[in-house]
Amino acid sequence: QVQLVESGGGLVQPGGSLRLSCSASGNTSRIRVVGWYRQAPGKQRDLVATIGSGGSTNYADSVKGRFTISTDNAKSTVSLQMNNLKPEGTAVYYCNYRAFVANYWGQGTQVTVSS
Repeated sequence: QVQLVESGGGLVQPGGSLRLSCSASGNTSRIRVVGWYRQAPGKQRDLVATIGSGGSTNYADSVKGRFTISTDNAKSTVSLQMNNLKPEGTAVYYCNYRAFVANYWGQGTQVTVSS
């Protein structure tokens, strides 16, 4: 079992930056992919960025070049550096840890991009 707690959300002006962090507790030894998803009001939850066990990264086209995902070897923390934020980035951001037979989610952290 893995428990995830996100932090770092808030209100930021367009063009600003935020850094989200996700702390994991429990047994992360079987986790294969860690990442971030977001869900805007009235919309489905969409992928933002992931890191595989080999270190390969995957980003949504809408955030490429602006967001950077990182994690430590033990997968105890996964971070998302978000630069040049846009109003359409307003959403609840969720941390996700995925194993072969399990999928874990945090409670989410609100990011609001507005002037």
